[in-house]
Amino acid sequence: MAATATYPPPPPYYRLYKDFIENPKSTPEPPPPIEGTYILYGATYTTDDVLPSLEDQGVRQLYPKGPDVDFKKELRSLNRELQLHILELADVLVERPSQYARRVEDISLIFKNLHHLLNSLRPHQARATLIHILELQIQRRKEAIEDIKRRREEAQRLLKESLGTLDGH
Repeated sequence: MAATATYPPPPPYYRLYKDFIENPKSTPEPPPPIEGTYILYGATYTTDDVLPSLEDQGVRQLYPKGPDVDFKKELRSLNRELQLHILELADVLVERPSQYARRVEDISLIFKNLHHLLNSLRPHQARATLIHILELQIQRRKEAIEDIKRRREEAQRLLKESLGTLDGH
């Protein structure tokens, strides 16, 4: 009956919070944050947010290893290589259709490398986005402060004019 009701009753754990208004400390503490690995719907996940290397994924890396990767240069290089392989694929499909599979695998490898390089830039992108949002907030707050100052000066001017008018009568 409760499952088909228009407004089913709240879940049973609501009783844990029934005295919150009178005594906020009566409610249970939230569980501690999960660290490490955990299982959700039968799949294992981890809280370590690390981009696995291409080798860990069983993919050959086409750009230099190490922390000093020139992303712009490597992305351009992989993009040029991708264009070349796509043109070669078109030629192979016309002249030797039975040999297309190797070309498609090469293109897939280039795409995986491009994708990995772009994902390597995600933390930088997140920081840049956050910095931009914070700068916009600072700018809006400065504009709001200036607007408040202008309105205060206008109010003070109007108040002085009113006092002058009252003194004049």
